[in-house]
Amino acid sequence: MDTDSHPSGAGQPGGPAAPGGPGGPSAAGGPGVAGGLGGPGVAGDPGLGEGMLAPDPVAQFSGWLAEAAAAGLPEPNAMVLSTVTGSGRPRARSVLLKSHGHDGFVFYTNRTSAKAQDLSGNPWASLLFPWYALRRQVIIQGAVSPLSEDESEPYFHSRPHGSQLGAWASRQSSVIGSRAVLDERYARLEQRWPEDTVVPMPSFWGGYRLRHDVVEFWQGRANRLHDRLRYRRQGTHWVVERLAP
Repeated sequence: MDTDSHPSGAGQPGGPAAPGGPGGPSAAGGPGVAGGLGGPGVAGDPGLGEGMLAPDPVAQFSGWLAEAAAAGLPEPNAMVLSTVTGSGRPRARSVLLKSHGHDGFVFYTNRTSAKAQDLSGNPWASLLFPWYALRRQVIIQGAVSPLSEDESEPYFHSRPHGSQLGAWASRQSSVIGSRAVLDERYARLEQRWPEDTVVPMPSFWGGYRLRHDVVEFWQGRANRLHDRLRYRRQGTHWVVERLAP
């Protein structure tokens, strides 16, 4: 997982929605709700009703992300990215969401990685945000496309110097003989581009944007009768559907 330190939700248009707005604490118990995803309900927990949802899934997600951050969850912007290989085998891994908006959800990675190889053959993917402490999940589906070099460079240069060197040192997902091989590559790069020098962005590194067409908000409830409300894109509008738990 890309572990660069950036505020959760950094780069989103307008920043995360304020707690108490759409998707705020009144929507589903708020920060500090006890129990795991399938844990027992809390007395008086209002759950998640259709009338509590924001008009669009991005506003709803921004509110829930802000609450996850306010609750002190570690890496609230961590998400599980699932892709499918050319032979039809699913693969999943954790990555960090770096920005989101009405045009989609953005993450960055090495373009030699397994995830990038999968997406080059099958651009459809799923994102999962598992906010266990709040008994919440958000599942996002859509098509993924690479960002251009111009779109990717500003974020690359905002990363810590060591992370920029690390991007050059690793051909992600390729087989290497030992840890020493990686450390030696990094040491050579430190000499080539010492601290306070500009590190060019590798041509094999960049961003990806998942353009969402399905977004499900999942709130844990008592007796495993969880609330599942799904936004589904229909033309230029969003249809909200309740799913059986």
